[in-house]
Amino acid sequence: MSFTLITVIITVAISIAAFNNESLVNKLILWPRYMHDPQEYYRLLTSGFIHADWNHLIFNMVSLYFIGSSAESILGMGFLTLYLTGIIISSLPSFLKHRNNSYYRSLGASGGVAAIMFFFIYFAPWSKLYIIFLPIGIPAILFGVLYLVYEAYMAKKGGGTMNHDAHFWGAVYGLVYALIIDPTHGKLFINAVLNP
Repeated sequence: MSFTLITVIITVAISIAAFNNESLVNKLILWPRYMHDPQEYYRLLTSGFIHADWNHLIFNMVSLYFIGSSAESILGMGFLTLYLTGIIISSLPSFLKHRNNSYYRSLGASGGVAAIMFFFIYFAPWSKLYIIFLPIGIPAILFGVLYLVYEAYMAKKGGGTMNHDAHFWGAVYGLVYALIIDPTHGKLFINAVLNP
């Protein structure tokens, strides 16, 4: 069984358990105002294993399953390192930005999924990505640029219930991670972009 599938199964199981268990949600959710004690920092990771509802869960897990399988073929067991650290790294900006806001809470695997997605985009920029509401595939590099622009704009705009900071920083982290592990340090990506 692949690491991607194991991650999806665990996340689905924890999310379903939390759907009707407010106490469990409150223990796992990213809640910056209540994270002054380092013993609460575990929430930077555990918030990625719970979701707001079925739509949120299904969208993240379907995306993770299809993109994760491709990333795992490159990374092997390193897939888990990228995914889990992606959740943590993408949660940090929200934690720092909202640490004095007692109302702010965040949950979901989107930051980790974005890290995996942009790792994949780095290694296969011209592959086609199929998005649920679009009937045709679009080049991964085009999707990546549009995604980063949109998430940066929405994060700056604020409001709403989505954590656009996590989406943006998860994506950036995935690119940086790929750049670090690629021995050509970016030449591979540049060559792939210039030669579709």
